[in-house]
Amino acid sequence: MDIKQSNRIQTSLLNGVEKKVLVWIGSRMPQWVTSDMLTWLGLFGSFLGGLGFFLTHYSIYWLWLSCLGLVINWFGDSLDGTVARVRHAQRPLYGYYLDHNIDTVTEAFMFIGAGLSPLMNMSVALLCYAAYLALTVYVSINAHLKSEFKLTYGYMGPTEFRVVIIIANILLMYIPALTAYHGSFEYFGETIHYGTLDIIGMGILCILTIFYFVSFFKDLHWFAKQDPLIKHPKDEQK
Repeated sequence: MDIKQSNRIQTSLLNGVEKKVLVWIGSRMPQWVTSDMLTWLGLFGSFLGGLGFFLTHYSIYWLWLSCLGLVINWFGDSLDGTVARVRHAQRPLYGYYLDHNIDTVTEAFMFIGAGLSPLMNMSVALLCYAAYLALTVYVSINAHLKSEFKLTYGYMGPTEFRVVIIIANILLMYIPALTAYHGSFEYFGETIHYGTLDIIGMGILCILTIFYFVSFFKDLHWFAKQDPLIKHPKDEQK
């Protein structure tokens, strides 16, 4: 089967440094460590990330487990493809299929774990997850139709979002006022309570939503030019 790989588009703040670090680590990775092992390691990291959020029911300092999970997730998720590339052992179909299915489960662990914690409303967590899935569908469609695999939006990518979450976790652990803060508002006769992590989550939701719609309409205009409406001669006579 003739497989044309999509062009990877990366414009994030940390991309230049991150790429060098990943290639350096990937070229020195023991041969017994395979790309599949790293993919599953990344999934395990996301499970730890979600578990850390859930365990904040017992102590806010379980967020350190969440931070560790994010680091493990970055290590596995970022290196699985890098190791395949430096070893010239890429499997485009298999890798694309496995990686994107695992990514969906990975984000489910993280968002649902946060929603099950006392720090974030499940509704906010699921809205963020829905926005992530919308971007995932957008990326997959463009990978097929435009041969472009967009990994970043503006200057933000998966690594930058992980860093934001880690910083937020540390601030929540060591600034008690942030954890103690709670607000509320009335919504159709129901009182909705929210905390600091809900505000951060809504901020992330807004960013993801803006990225999605800006990218969608920009590419919709591009596709309209590539595939213009052609009227049939019989239609023109009417």
